[in-house]
Amino acid sequence: MDIKGMKNYLYWLYCQFELITCSYLMEPWEKLLFYTFNIAMLVMVLYTAYIFVPVPVSTAFQFFLHLFGNQHENTVSIVK
Repeated sequence: MDIKGMKNYLYWLYCQFELITCSYLMEPWEKLLFYTFNIAMLVMVLYTAYIFVPVPVSTAFQFFLHLFGNQHENTVSIVK
């Protein structure tokens, strides 16, 4: 893919974003506040997901492994 095509595509995406959010009607200082708020909210959501989501997912994964009969790796069976 060429650079000019990628640049045009990203500009098209940006225009679509401005049309959907109606931010093309805002003044520059309003756009700055709007984008800053949206980026801050996105960062907080991603950080919260990074901190709080892995533990429940790990617990659910272990539950389903136990439910389907798989043994933990630290379980040792002795066969003579």
